Order: sequence, then structure tokens, then C-alpha cells
Amino acid sequence: MNGDMRLLVVEDDPKIASFLVQGLKQAGFAVDHCRDGEEGLVKARTISYDAAVLDVMLPKLDGLSLLETLRRERLNLPVLILSAKASVDDRIRGLHAGGDDYLTKPFAFSELLARIQALLRRSSHVPEPTRLTVGDLVLDLLSREATRAGQRIELQPREFALLEYLMRNPGRVVTKTMILERVWDYSFDPQTNVVDVLVHRLRGKVDKGKQMIHTLRGVGYVLRPA
Repeated sequence: MNGDMRLLVVEDDPKIASFLVQGLKQAGFAVDHCRDGEEGLVKARTISYDAAVLDVMLPKLDGLSLLETLRRERLNLPVLILSAKASVDDRIRGLHAGGDDYLTKPFAFSELLARIQALLRRSSHVPEPTRLTVGDLVLDLLSREATRAGQRIELQPREFALLEYLMRNPGRVVTKTMILERVWDYSFDPQTNVVDVLVHRLRGKVDKGKQMIHTLRGVGYVLRPA
């Protein structure tokens, strides 16, 4: 989906900007980066973007003023606001200014990517899937039931979250760090063995018969149809 998608990133912190631009390009997006609000406004007026990532504290023109200007001018691109401020009032201010979503620094890149993809799906009216299928493995996101070859698999909440993450990325290697960020929502020391333990438990339930969850030693895990 990402190949022809163009994103605008307006962020003045060089480290965060580099991290964002690099990560989004690796995820397959075309990315333009601006360091201040005035440059961001010019870009947004002249180029058709699919979404924008906007820092609140920007030189020349702050993020919320930039956003309010875009909305006044009927530029309806989806906007994800980034802010170092975590208070409810700040989030409400950002959403009132016309933001579609709000993420507080520091954040996991995997969460930012998931939120951008959700904004893009909503704006393109692509419905969110209610069922994931890889080979004979099926995960129903509404009933929260997993089956393999028609046989029900009883899963604990973290096992379900890990299986959902693997099934949303079939054939793609996911690292321990990515799993920690997605399944636990915060960063452990990547040397910890909690991921190994969880994968081992999940494998014991899913991989009866032909193996689907594969370990790439020193790299991570990958789910493939049996």
C-alpha cells in the first residue's frame, strides 16, 4: 500500500527527524521533511500529501497554528501530531486544532507507523480487516478466537497480541525489540528472555503439526504458511 504514498514530516529536532524519515522510507513511503512551520505550510499548500506528521513546538510557525491554517484553507490531509507534552489538555488542544491523532514523545516507531497506516486506511475508506488468515491459521479480531485447520486454540491476551502482530506481518521478520514495543507497549532490555518465553508458549499452541513460527537466530521470528 505504501509505495505511492507521500508523507510530510515537519520536525525541527534533527535526531527525531532523521529517525522518522529513515524509518518511514524503509517502510516504503516517499517522505519530504521540513524543519520549521513556515516551510511546512508552503509544502502542504503546493504538494498533494497522503498524510503529515507534525511536531507542536516548531520555529517560525508552531505546529498548531500551521494545522489551523491548513484546516481553514480546507486542506484535509490526515495529520498526526507529535508533542513532548502529555497532558489531556494538550491532546484536546491538538485535536481541536484539526489533528486526527496525537502521539507523545518519546514513542516507539512501530506505534507511529501503525497510527499513520490507520489514518491512511480511514482516509481511503479501506475497511479494517476483522479476520486475519495465514495458511490454515485464522484469527478472528472481533470474537478474539484463533483456529488452525478448524481446531480452536486457547490464547492468553499476550499470546493473542503476539499472534496478531505476526499475522499482520506474514513472511516478514520481526525482531525481539519490535515485539517488546508492540506486545508490552514499552521497552525492556532486548537481552531479556520474555519474548523467547512467549514465542515458545505460542508455538506450543499453534505449531502442533507443521511449523509456522520460525526462529531466525540472532535476528527474530517470522510466520510463514505451513
